[in-house]
Amino acid sequence: MKAGIVGLPNVGKSTLFNCLSNAKAQSANFPFCTIEPNIGVVNVPDKRLEKLEELVNPERVVPATVEIVDIAGLVKGASKGEGLGNQFLGNIRETDAILHVLRCFDNDNIVHVDGSVNPIRDKETIDMELQLKDLESVEKKLDKVKRAAKTGNKEAQKEEAVLNALKQGLEAGTSVRAIELSTEDRAEYVKPMQLITDKPVMYVCNVDESAATTGNDYVEQVRAAVAHENAEVIFLAVGTEADITELETYEERQMFLEDLGLTEPGSAKLIRGAYRLLNLETYFTAGVKEVRAWTIPVGATAPQAAGVIHTDFEKGFIRAEVISYDDYIKYGSEAKVKEAGRMRVEGKEYVVKDGDIMHFRFNV
Repeated sequence: MKAGIVGLPNVGKSTLFNCLSNAKAQSANFPFCTIEPNIGVVNVPDKRLEKLEELVNPERVVPATVEIVDIAGLVKGASKGEGLGNQFLGNIRETDAILHVLRCFDNDNIVHVDGSVNPIRDKETIDMELQLKDLESVEKKLDKVKRAAKTGNKEAQKEEAVLNALKQGLEAGTSVRAIELSTEDRAEYVKPMQLITDKPVMYVCNVDESAATTGNDYVEQVRAAVAHENAEVIFLAVGTEADITELETYEERQMFLEDLGLTEPGSAKLIRGAYRLLNLETYFTAGVKEVRAWTIPVGATAPQAAGVIHTDFEKGFIRAEVISYDDYIKYGSEAKVKEAGRMRVEGKEYVVKDGDIMHFRFNV
């Protein structure tokens, strides 16, 4: 599962990517300096992992990770191949969620591709290009389905109605994720098409240092503009985040954050947001050798969670021994949780909860 960072050229995408992954994508004050999509595997900040480390004192700690892709800046006309259009659209299609970076700061020294700062216009430019590409996909599919529908095929007629609704919505400038359709129709007809504007999105407002704690008018404009989309909006000062990552020690970074009035880097908020956007959650294994965060889709069953460690665990699953995170912290160790009768034994139907501490019994 990966999230793609998108935006117009020069809005701070590559600088943000560098902050997140410390993989130094070329970051420069001109468009298209990121030509190949850069991929970074980013640790997901999780205070629960730190607490477990304190209690268990393991030999090593392994956090959950999320994959972030930095995609070249898109320009007007991308849907027709302008700039790096086709490549951009191919790269974004391969991601599972979108982190849409918007420039929400004034700075005469950093050129704007359209000559002035206007995050709503920038958002609409990208939305329109992505919608046009989706419209092309929908129209192609509609041509095929119409022929089958004319023969009286009831299934094709149903699909034709859904595709027509998508076509009308996209022509009116509505992204697929905001078009009203039933859950069943979405699952059956829309999901398999992998339309770009159906992907979940989070808007990342890049502000200057003075707005790092409170946001600014541009951020409020973005919130108002996307209110109907059911999308998260966060703001962070990407330039300042870059300065923080350059500092050598954890103590120096904390002092810098305190001076700004922040409790943690904005990038931590963004990574957790990307994790949620991808519909992922975490369970833990905790032993003296290793305390580890494992990534699973929300709604995974105990055998599926076991399969993330090794496919044999899923195939030969017998049962899971489960401790809730709160109980583990309250009692301080696995032995004390057992003594208190708070360890549960769960079977194949158990749906894992975020933060569960698990131990699997299996037989191969």
